[in-house]
Amino acid sequence: MMNFHILTLFPEMVLEGLNTSIIGRAAERGYISIEAVNIRDYTLDKHGKVDDYTYGGGAGMLMQAQPVYDAYMAVQSRIKTNSARVIYVTPQGRTFHQELAKELAREEDLIFLCGHYEGIDERVLEEIVTDEISIGDYVLTGGELPAMVMVDAIARLVPGVLHNTDSAVTESFYDGLLEYPQYSRPEIWHDKRVPQVLLSGDHAKVDAWRLEQSVLRTKERRPDLYEAYAEKRCGEIRNKKK
Repeated sequence: MMNFHILTLFPEMVLEGLNTSIIGRAAERGYISIEAVNIRDYTLDKHGKVDDYTYGGGAGMLMQAQPVYDAYMAVQSRIKTNSARVIYVTPQGRTFHQELAKELAREEDLIFLCGHYEGIDERVLEEIVTDEISIGDYVLTGGELPAMVMVDAIARLVPGVLHNTDSAVTESFYDGLLEYPQYSRPEIWHDKRVPQVLLSGDHAKVDAWRLEQSVLRTKERRPDLYEAYAEKRCGEIRNKKK
């Protein structure tokens, strides 16, 4: 089982978003666990305060080191992994992608740290964070939504989470290509027909068509991915000739 621990000021937001659909059912069946830890529960301030003004001035408030650190230590004290990866969700981090999702899916425990306000005191980040990761070049009001995005992407790669084991290996980005177009019933809708090859029953032809469509779609929509795919294929062909 894979365990997700999310340090946040808004645990209800995280749990309500993740305990639904496929991810929620996977948690119910014991393939994954999702824990939302309220950082505010660990503050020493009698009023529940977790933020303060920044040294040197500037706009906004900063989350303090102490409650973040104590929340982290509380999680670390009860998990098996002595060196669990701690992911700080920040636009300053490296960009999240499918290969990174696959890498993280091999971990037993992942701790996500969600910032708010103007961020978190740098000293605690230096103390506990192993990975700084972004989901894109834009700024949100907090780290909860990006953390939920990453948990969803990672969890679906954990064995047993998806009913169809082929699903994760036929989707966009798995082999550097975007996914091929797909169709369902009825055969004709708004005068548009399902491609005949998909009705042929010839699995080899269907696979060839899907690969062709993936390549064409990637070339059209993501030329950066197509260029990397084409270079990889050329390298494979050269190696075969040696």
